[in-house]
Amino acid sequence: MSDQDGKKPLGLSGGARSGRVNQSFSRGRTKSVVVETKRKRVVVPKPGTSASGSSDAPKRPSGVSDAEMERRLKALQAAKAREAEEDERRAREEREREEERERRRAEAEAKEREEREREEALKAKVEEDERRQREEQERRAAEKAAASAPAPADKEERAARPAPTKTGAPTPSKRKEEREDKGGRGKGGERDGRRSGKLTVNQALTGGEGGRQRSMAAMKRKQERARQKAMGGHQDREKIVRDVQVPEAIVVSELANRMAERVADVVKELMKMGMMVTQNQSIDQDTAELIVEEFGHRMVRVSDADVEDVIDTVEDKAEDLKSRAPVITIMGHVDHGKTSLLDAIRNAKVVAGEAGGITQHIGAYQVTTDSGQLLTFLDTPGHAAFTSMRARGAQVTDIVVLVVAADDAVMPQTVEAINHAKAAGVPMIVAINKIDKPAADPMKVRTDLLQHEVIVEQMSGEVQDVEVSAHTGQGLDELLEAIALQAEILELKANPDRAASGAVIEAQLDVGRGPVATVLVQNGTLKQGDIFVVGEQWGKVRALVNDKGDRVKEAGPSVPVEVLGLNGTPEAGDVLNVVDTEAQAREIADYREQAAKDRRAAAGAATTLDQLMAKAKADENVAELPVLVKADVQGSAEAIAQALEKVGNEEVRVRILHSGVGAITESDIGLAEASGAPVIGFNVRANAPARNAANQKGVEIRYYSVIYYLVDDVKSAASGLLSAEVRENFIGYAEIKDTFRVSGVGNVAGCLVTEGVARRSAGVRLLRDNVVIHEGTLKTLKRFKDEVKEVQSGQECGMAFENYDDVRKGDVIEIFEREEVERTLD
Repeated sequence: MSDQDGKKPLGLSGGARSGRVNQSFSRGRTKSVVVETKRKRVVVPKPGTSASGSSDAPKRPSGVSDAEMERRLKALQAAKAREAEEDERRAREEREREEERERRRAEAEAKEREEREREEALKAKVEEDERRQREEQERRAAEKAAASAPAPADKEERAARPAPTKTGAPTPSKRKEEREDKGGRGKGGERDGRRSGKLTVNQALTGGEGGRQRSMAAMKRKQERARQKAMGGHQDREKIVRDVQVPEAIVVSELANRMAERVADVVKELMKMGMMVTQNQSIDQDTAELIVEEFGHRMVRVSDADVEDVIDTVEDKAEDLKSRAPVITIMGHVDHGKTSLLDAIRNAKVVAGEAGGITQHIGAYQVTTDSGQLLTFLDTPGHAAFTSMRARGAQVTDIVVLVVAADDAVMPQTVEAINHAKAAGVPMIVAINKIDKPAADPMKVRTDLLQHEVIVEQMSGEVQDVEVSAHTGQGLDELLEAIALQAEILELKANPDRAASGAVIEAQLDVGRGPVATVLVQNGTLKQGDIFVVGEQWGKVRALVNDKGDRVKEAGPSVPVEVLGLNGTPEAGDVLNVVDTEAQAREIADYREQAAKDRRAAAGAATTLDQLMAKAKADENVAELPVLVKADVQGSAEAIAQALEKVGNEEVRVRILHSGVGAITESDIGLAEASGAPVIGFNVRANAPARNAANQKGVEIRYYSVIYYLVDDVKSAASGLLSAEVRENFIGYAEIKDTFRVSGVGNVAGCLVTEGVARRSAGVRLLRDNVVIHEGTLKTLKRFKDEVKEVQSGQECGMAFENYDDVRKGDVIEIFEREEVERTLD
């Protein structure tokens, strides 16, 4: 269908969005709408008309109503409006982009112009300086010439010379250089020496000069050199002398960096000294000192141990010191009533919780007396294996209470405790315990102490002695009074207002709380949140727990507390120090850990090849019993390790694969299985995965709670590694009367048993002139023609040796038996 113009009707999807709308009128009535698009021109009939312009309804296109036509026209007008707005927005954005480009171009040109003007001004200044310098030189030359003016006869010769140029005017040679310079610039553009040191926007857009250009710093250095040359020559900079910190070993490049010298120069100096090193190699401190002095600097020696300088070691002022509670250590022989005596003072029952009634840990407690005085008690074990624990107790204490049983007198650990107290230089109070027993003899105790230079007051000495009974409570008040008197004499003071420091009494690995250390604060105040370093470990105080199990916010001097928040289990006896930052604590702990590794490596390494071979040869002849030890606390693990190391002799020894605290884990089972060692658990148990792994791999786990039984069992197991002792029992002698040659057998000796008995299974020796010629076994033992097992004394027999035929008449045969005897360790 088409209208009068031959155009097709408007479709809904045509290009009407960007066309123009024209209306044609016929007979005063709108017939159609003409839409001009970029692609084609279409005609849209108006509502009420047909495509042919007739108002006849049947001639209208089917399906196109007036409302539809109105809707199409409105959509067309909306599309046209949107397109107009889009065109306007695009035009506006294009104008803004053009303005921005113009602005940037103007800024770049202005900046380039400023740079060019600055360079021209600097160039003019340099030329002006050069001109002034030439004028000055010419003036001085003229004055010098006037001073040495020639005779009048030489005037004609001077007149014949060319007239000098004006001041500042270029000479012919100068003009020739300028022409050559201009010619060079005209042919090839600016020379390399006159290139601009900065890349401009125009150069970047148009391509500019290709290749690498000088930086602004290079241009400034060049201009500085030109200025110094114009002002009368180059002036060397003054040498800067630096303080160079040099550790025990330093890399060559780092040394050059600290001296602000070129690495190549440092390497060159080292090569002059005969050291062919590169910049990535390390040199020792002495060599670095020679290099530093060669370059004119000052060397400051530092070491890795300087990281510990952050620990506060300032001496406290007298006005800052305040009174503190005394620290009393209970020491003595095992089963002399140390813990029972402390229980009576504390009104507690600590000994009931110890296995076998034997104290195997260091306990720290605080007691308040009836008079209100606060006392800190340390209870140490009395067993021989806990020597190191008693030594630690004596080192951190102020007063030692030596407990001696009245019915047992002085024993080995009592003597050891006396020696520890004397070595620590602390006063001693003797508590004669078990005075209520019928066999008690306190005077014998006082007399025995005289042998160890401990003279009590009743023996006209200075050491206080108190007769007490932990069972009945007799003499406890007198003991506390003696302790208070001794503490008053000592005048114990400390500064609570400083960074805390203390000693680790005991350490353990708690399943629920992690590493826990029992710390006796010696100076300052330990607060919750403090960052500290203790031995090879560090941490932040997460919680403080006192001896009664209550959480506290802080702990002052002489207060024992459990510290939570460590990153690992420290060693018993380590010193705790509070530092400022976590980085300092970590750095100190890392240094101490590395130093400990180096010490262990140095102690276990053989220094020479001969020593290494001798050690390997000695180890071949020594049987080892490997064991793996896990204990509940660090002190017990240390004591067990020390006790087991003493088990053995030159033939057998105990080797501890690993010693630690905490429960037995699956990794412990793996280590024990690889070495074929049993696992010893002291007051700890294996977890479920470890038990399953031990059952599968056949690893033996032994549990102990008393150190007596542990040491005895290990000693019995080590005794099984001893080679049995072989003893020889002589059972008879036989004399060879004659020899016979028997085919298939060899030489057979006809013998007479002169003593004892000759047995077929026994060993024999052939003696010739009382010298052993051969030792071996019998091939045959015959009585007449029969093979027999033994021949009694006084009877004749025939003997043939195994693999030996050189028997002669008159030789003596010695018959003996070997017996193996089991050996045990003492």
